[in-house]
Amino acid sequence: MLEECTLPSPAVLTPEHRQFLFQRHGTLDLEPVPTPSEADPYNWPRWKKTLNLSLVGFHAMMATFTAASIQCSFDVIAADLGVSIQRSSYLASLFIAIIGGAPVFWCPLSNRYGRRPIFLLSLICSLIGNVGCAKSPSYATMALCRAITAFFISPAIALGSAVVAETFFKKDRARCMGVWTLMTTMGVPVAPFIFGFVALRVGYRWTYWILAITNAVQLVLYLCFGSETLYMRNGTDTPPHPPHKKPFFSLQPINPTPLRIRDFLQPFTLALRPCIMLPTAAYSMIFLFGSVFLTIEIPQTFPEKYGFNTQQVGLQFISLIIGSVIGEQVGGYASDQWMWLRESKSAKPPAPEYRLWLAYLGHALTCCGVVVFLIRLGHSPTWNVTPLVGAAVAAAGNQIVTTVNVTYAVDCYRMDAASIGVFVTFVRQIWGFIGPFWFPEMLSSVGYYGSVGIAVGLIVGVSMIPTALLQWKGHTWRKVLE
Repeated sequence: MLEECTLPSPAVLTPEHRQFLFQRHGTLDLEPVPTPSEADPYNWPRWKKTLNLSLVGFHAMMATFTAASIQCSFDVIAADLGVSIQRSSYLASLFIAIIGGAPVFWCPLSNRYGRRPIFLLSLICSLIGNVGCAKSPSYATMALCRAITAFFISPAIALGSAVVAETFFKKDRARCMGVWTLMTTMGVPVAPFIFGFVALRVGYRWTYWILAITNAVQLVLYLCFGSETLYMRNGTDTPPHPPHKKPFFSLQPINPTPLRIRDFLQPFTLALRPCIMLPTAAYSMIFLFGSVFLTIEIPQTFPEKYGFNTQQVGLQFISLIIGSVIGEQVGGYASDQWMWLRESKSAKPPAPEYRLWLAYLGHALTCCGVVVFLIRLGHSPTWNVTPLVGAAVAAAGNQIVTTVNVTYAVDCYRMDAASIGVFVTFVRQIWGFIGPFWFPEMLSSVGYYGSVGIAVGLIVGVSMIPTALLQWKGHTWRKVLE
């Protein structure tokens, strides 16, 4: 856990501290209460917070975006490198697995040296990895370069939760957490939508060149506008060199605590906390069917069933993009309003479990969407839009659960926000990595209609029931573990 002093309550603030906060924010009703320093990220102007979150959110999107970038090109890659289509698909599976595990390495480093230098290093090495992929003469070389890219592009996909928790007040947390989670989710459908055109028109290797160019642009923008959000709060003292004002690239530790082996293992200990483990498991199952299953089955089924080329397959992912954007309006903005309305009626902050009521809507939408997708796909010998309507509904449900569950876990343990992001990413990506290995067996064994029962049963058993249990016992579990 990142060591940091507990922030004071408004009742114990000095007159100078109260005056500073009132001038800066116009209110003392702030949670958490920031220090009286302009270097504190909670005291940054709104434009600076938004700009920094946008850079981190886009960086997080690039992890899943890069993983899914070759999804429409497996057959072309196989022909170019002289391997089977199945082996070419491993270039995506390998990437998915690595971005799930690599943040375990990056999190402790970012807790000592800050988020910004880790993000800058990530972009430099990802750029090199993508150039290596573009120039790879063999399958083995391309697999190695994909692995390098995956390892280095991964930090933001897990550390975004820490950036939000370190920058935004609780009243804005779900909406801002939703920016990060939406960008992470959107990377999966946006990549094949764009690169389906690229692979067909100019060749799949331009996929890697475009990714490298994007990394270079990100690097320049982050050098110029990215700010450090890791801020050590020692009472009300202001650090002599505010971390967000350090120029360009610095490897000076912000947190002087020495690195220990257990720091790299700490995210896994969160599995012992029900208020983190249960929402993570529930979200991972929803993500499996509301995102992974759809993005795997569309490029595998539509070319065979309807004779689509890569460009036509890419266009199908518009449904997932639309669904994810709509779902985020509920998971993010509406979630914060939901908590605010409860607080205004009861005159006290609601328990984090109150936010989970919105998760049931996400569960229901994912169930309905997957059912419609499978049944209509089985009933449609020629292409029509109805399976994609189901895909959009499932994507909306997935995005609602993503934002609500991650925000709930961070609300319960704000000081562990970085480790929570790492743990959630690890469980989600590993479960998402395993799924494609048993999806084909499920569909071939029980067909589209039998698969409906399996999907609904898993969602109810692993997502809905644990969420209900969490609402019932979550408050008690938190108290026991504090």
